[in-house]
Formats: sequence, C-alpha cells, structure tokens
Amino acid sequence: MKKYLTALFTTLLFFTLILAGCGNQNSKSEKIKKGDISLINIGNCFIFTANEGGSISKISVKNLKVVDNYKIDGMVHNIQVSPNGKIVGATVIPSMTMNMKGKAIFFNPISNKIIKEVEVGNHPAHLVFTNDGKYAVVTNNEDNNISVIDMKSFQVIKKIPTGKGPHGFRISNDSQFAYVANMGENSISVINLSTLKEEKEIQVGDTPVTTGITSDGKTLVVTLNKENALAIIDLDSGKIDKVKVGEGPAQVFIQSDNQFAYVANQGSEKNPSHTLSKVDLKTKKVVATIETGKGSHGVVTSPDTKFTYVTNMFDNTVSVIDNSKNTVVKTIHVGKTPNGISIMP
Repeated sequence: MKKYLTALFTTLLFFTLILAGCGNQNSKSEKIKKGDISLINIGNCFIFTANEGGSISKISVKNLKVVDNYKIDGMVHNIQVSPNGKIVGATVIPSMTMNMKGKAIFFNPISNKIIKEVEVGNHPAHLVFTNDGKYAVVTNNEDNNISVIDMKSFQVIKKIPTGKGPHGFRISNDSQFAYVANMGENSISVINLSTLKEEKEIQVGDTPVTTGITSDGKTLVVTLNKENALAIIDLDSGKIDKVKVGEGPAQVFIQSDNQFAYVANQGSEKNPSHTLSKVDLKTKKVVATIETGKGSHGVVTSPDTKFTYVTNMFDNTVSVIDNSKNTVVKTIHVGKTPNGISIMP
C-alpha cells in the first residue's frame, strides 16, 4: 500500500508541474475517479513564439513540445496573447520583395485561423493588448509612432507620435498608459490611452529596448542595451536606479506578484550572450544569473510564477526555467530566429 501511495503521489506531482503556468486552465480540470489518473483534463494552454525566419511556433504547456509551426509571409517580430486568451496578435515585417507596410495579424490560438490582418506602419516592433480588451497597440519603429487598433472593428483609429525608434513596451494594468522604449533617443514615451496623446518623455539611458510596469503602476523597468543594465524607475518621485545585468539586454518581464524582473541578455549575433538575469525589485539586485541558449531575447513567466520561458535567437530554441531552482529544465527547438514569446493566461 505504501509503495502504491508513493507512486500515486509522484504521478500527481508530475501533473501538478504540468498544470503550473496554465493560470485559469486549472479550473477546467476534471475530478479524478478513483484509480484513474488518465482522466485529468488540463484544457488548451499554449506558448507562442514569433520567429523572424517567417513562422510562429505553438508549444503545448502540457508536454512542452511544439504542436504547430506555421509559416508567415514576412518576418514575425513579436507576439502577444490577449488578456482573455481568445486572440493572439503578432507583428509582421514584410520581406524586401513585398511592396507593403508592416501589419498586425490576429488569429485564434486554438484553431490557428486568421481573424484579421491590419496594416500598420513601417517596421512594426511590438504589439500589446490593453487589459480591458479595448485596444491593441503597435509600435512602428521607422515611423516614430504607434498604431492604436480598435479590437471591435480591427481598424487603426489613431497614430500617435512618439520619440525616435519606438520598440518594446508594456501597458499599465488599468489600461491607461503605455510606456514605450524609444531606442533612437534614449527615452520612454508615456502615452495616455484615454486622450490618445503622448503625455511626456522620460530620459532613461543608452538604448532602451523594452519596458515593464508593476501591477500597481508605480514602478517602471527598462532594459538599457548599451549600458548592460536594467533601469528601475519610481514613477512618483522620478528616481532612477540602474542594476547591472548581462551583455546586451533585450526584453524584460515582471512576474505577476511583482517580486522579480527577468532580463534576457542577448548580446550580439557575433558575440551572443546566453544568460537570464533575475532581479529582485525590492533590493534592486541580481539574485540569480541563469544559463540559457545563445542570444536570449524574449522572456515571459507563467501566470503562477513557477516557470520562465526564454527565446534563444541564435540557437532556435526556448529555454524552460524552474524559478525555484533557477535552472533550465527543458530546451525546446522552435522556428528560425525566435524573438517574442507569450503564454496563454
């Protein structure tokens, strides 16, 4: 009996680890009939990567394997799952032979069917949904503006000027402000999404790439690529602290409980970095440096904060990190040159 219970506990623990990261998918689990572990249903939960080689990879959270890898005409730069998990949006930069502006594509994460393609600006970088489901916002890197897309009509309702070279950004939890990193002028554009205007710019440091904002809207983080640092900004006081991270930091992601920010250190293609910096936002210190693949770029944590997923651009892989151990527990091969990454809530 003791041996049987040990085996049962081990099996249940395995499924608990699988369920981690699926957020509200846990509510879909069926009750386990006595002696029948196979009846567990974890629902549909996926991770998506934007691959600059011209594809999107869809990874099952259940078994950490690619279940779809579908081709896209053009370079897929960034990807984002909507807050309700029903739509995935991605930015696509056309190839040199395509006479068109960039576009945002929206598709169903379960069926993979395209819902809508929306023309935006030149060299679209990141796409982020507002939490209230009202807008999808896209940065147009070469046009120095953002496109605001109404999610009911799938129409661009406004183009808002930013600083030079807008790239990565996040939107506050209350859907009021977008904090856009302007790579070309070392600033952050604060966009008011109620007035649809740039409210101000914050000077932060050399080559900001991406931002993150805590759920209370009080702390902004910014990766400074040329300074090998993460800027931590108190938005009330304006105070900026800089934390040294790895070489050539790209994306940053703040986990849902706001305790840690994870910084993917990309380096360059010639001299790729291969680490993830785990920064404690209270102490403003790096508490762990985790080895990944070459050119770690995109990063996202699971909703339950147990795992972090990192795209490695020059290895064509995703590293799965156990946050309790700060180690890679799985490496997944995806499409060519994976960039952005997002997980279903």
